[in-house]
Amino acid sequence: MAKELVAVDLKTLDTFPKTGHPKGLYVLFATEMWERFSYYGMRAILVLFMTKALLYDKAFASNLYGSYTGLVYLTPLIGGYVADRFWGNQRSIITGGLLMAFGQFLLFFCGQTYHSSSELSTFLFFAGLGFLIAGNGFFKPNISSMVGQLYPQGDRRIDAAYTIFYMGINVGGAIGPIICGLVGDTGIPGDFKWGFLAAGIGMILGVLIFKRFKDKYVTAPNGQVLGLTPLKADGTKHVKTSNVLVFGGLLALSIALIGLLYIDATKFGILSYLLVASVLGIGFMIFSDKALNKIEKQRISVIFIVAFFVIFFWSAFEQAGASLTFFAEEQTQRDLGWFTVPASFFQSLNSIFVVAFAPIFALLWVKLGNRGKEPSSPTKMAIGLFLLALGYLVIAYGVKGVQPGVKVSMMWLTGMYALHTCGELCLSPIGLSLVNKLAPFRFASLLMAVWFLANAAANKLAGVLSALYPDPTKPIPHLFGFEITGLYEFFMLFLIMSGIASLILFGVTKYLQRMMHLDKQF
Repeated sequence: MAKELVAVDLKTLDTFPKTGHPKGLYVLFATEMWERFSYYGMRAILVLFMTKALLYDKAFASNLYGSYTGLVYLTPLIGGYVADRFWGNQRSIITGGLLMAFGQFLLFFCGQTYHSSSELSTFLFFAGLGFLIAGNGFFKPNISSMVGQLYPQGDRRIDAAYTIFYMGINVGGAIGPIICGLVGDTGIPGDFKWGFLAAGIGMILGVLIFKRFKDKYVTAPNGQVLGLTPLKADGTKHVKTSNVLVFGGLLALSIALIGLLYIDATKFGILSYLLVASVLGIGFMIFSDKALNKIEKQRISVIFIVAFFVIFFWSAFEQAGASLTFFAEEQTQRDLGWFTVPASFFQSLNSIFVVAFAPIFALLWVKLGNRGKEPSSPTKMAIGLFLLALGYLVIAYGVKGVQPGVKVSMMWLTGMYALHTCGELCLSPIGLSLVNKLAPFRFASLLMAVWFLANAAANKLAGVLSALYPDPTKPIPHLFGFEITGLYEFFMLFLIMSGIASLILFGVTKYLQRMMHLDKQF
């Protein structure tokens, strides 16, 4: 998303400290940490709540999970647009945080009423998810864009600042499932509400921290407060919108998302068609621009091709919130003798491994770069897909020959998550960097939208594939003639899918490198 331009004269730049970091970074760190605590804590218990309390079957719960997470990646396009042109970052972050907190509290009340009124609890459940989706759209794209604005242009601390901020994301992602799982995933369905309550409180804490310190510390090097309402193109202020219109618009958006989520999950898979239409529309809009030259079109084509492969990665990776949670709950030996590990705890592993492995990968790329052996970005992403496939090979081997109801060591699941995290570190940050490198300036936001759409499609597909999770009480699921008779076949499905995608991407890497034209500048 577009950033505000802050003019910094040489005198200001010279007096700005070159060591340490501005306090605003830690305000953003804490705000994002609590938001991720809220999101991942809720996500860790979501499908368990659906299957154990609301008594949805696994297939429906998986599809609904996919629709929810898919929409979570779509709404930042709306929130980023509104912030860039009308509201600014600050107002969007606070509004989004409050909407998400409200959504968590609606889920708390759903957990309070599901056993006494199924109709009311169903309404509260879908309403809670709808407000969470809407709130995420305003919060997520705006807070990360403020990090770089804390520093003068060219400041060498910016990369370190984003590293610190990224750690905030993963600290929240690590402790959220643990805290929400500890109080909510107790084995008693009525306790899930406490997990949602903890997630809601965490989100409120994040909003309060940001509200309290934003004007004092979240400032540009020249002292200007960041994230205020942007000016029009002609330098004039936007006409102030009435609160009635603002709240009415937010309510209308939330209701629309609630309806879209409900229709997609229960009536008709409209989200898939919406995603395809969005990609085709953006592609037509970009490639029909006659001002683009041949090299720019080839670079943009690389972004679309890479985004296609990203779908295969995340659709397998995001099984963490659905089928892998079912596996952790039902067929993983979690009893330590003195404590039974809640199934939701395993969703903390990815964030824990990111904190542990990220410095290693960063050092690895630097070392290889110094020797002139650093792989190209598409090659790194192919390696990421290969490591993902390797993770599924590990867990497929662990469950081979195991009968339903027999539990296996938690080390199989832990090993798989470790390999998946390594794959993520090869693919996710590399892909984002590639989009920024290749996108022409005038299409930067639209092409970042393509990346978001790929993630949205992947999450929707993750839910569809998770619905194939084998259930002895249900008919044997099929996919393109492939029978999924047990866990071994289910995990082999992801091994084959990601493995083939990895091999194809390895095969076209040199062709993509030529299309990138990184030796040419514009």
